[in-house]
Amino acid sequence: MRWWKMLGLAGIMGVAATGVVIARAERRRRAYTPEEIRTRLRERASEIESAGGDQPEGRRS
Repeated sequence: MRWWKMLGLAGIMGVAATGVVIARAERRRRAYTPEEIRTRLRERASEIESAGGDQPEGRRS
C-alpha cells in the first residue's frame, strides 16, 4: 500500500473512534435523572460557597 492510503485509513479509524467516544459520553450524560442533576449542582454550589466566599459573583455596572 502507498503511504497516502495508510494515512487515509488512519484518518477514518480516528473519526470512527471519536464518534464512539462521543456517543458513550452522551449516553452517560443522559443517564442522570433530573433529581440527580439537581443534587450534584447543589453539592457543587455548597463546595464553592465553603471554599471561597470572597470570590466576586459577577460584574456589576
